[in-house]
Amino acid sequence: MSFQVSSLSADRFSALFGQTDAALHRLGVETAIADSKSGFPCRVSLRDAKPGERVLLLNFEHQPAASPFKSAHAIYVIDGVASATPDVDEVPELMRSRLLSVRAFSEDGHILDADVATGGDIATLFERLLANPGVDYLHAHYAKFGCYAARVDRG
Repeated sequence: MSFQVSSLSADRFSALFGQTDAALHRLGVETAIADSKSGFPCRVSLRDAKPGERVLLLNFEHQPAASPFKSAHAIYVIDGVASATPDVDEVPELMRSRLLSVRAFSEDGHILDADVATGGDIATLFERLLANPGVDYLHAHYAKFGCYAARVDRG
């Protein structure tokens, strides 16, 4: 079963790019300068921010379904970054290098299954969960902090 990992579109955040810290703060967005090679995983570029890059920290509704599983959480976006376009069956490095919690949702936004994986086991988990015909899409989360990582659909 093929899968497709999707980043968030840069267009959703372009109005925030390049704004002053004060202007962003008024919108509930915090800024930081990445100070390590990991710890600032961007949901648009699907890579970790490099030391010295400015990141935006904001709340994002990743599960807007009208169900009890509606959800939002904090995400990082590198200021001014372009959207990633992973290949079919490609798991971006920042997802392979972390423990992921993967949740399988039905079309109406209810969780049907969930599991955790890391490294080379992530692709196998995506394939297994998507093999269930009742599953419409997956959400991957960074397991330690619970932050949304990316959406996964059939490829």
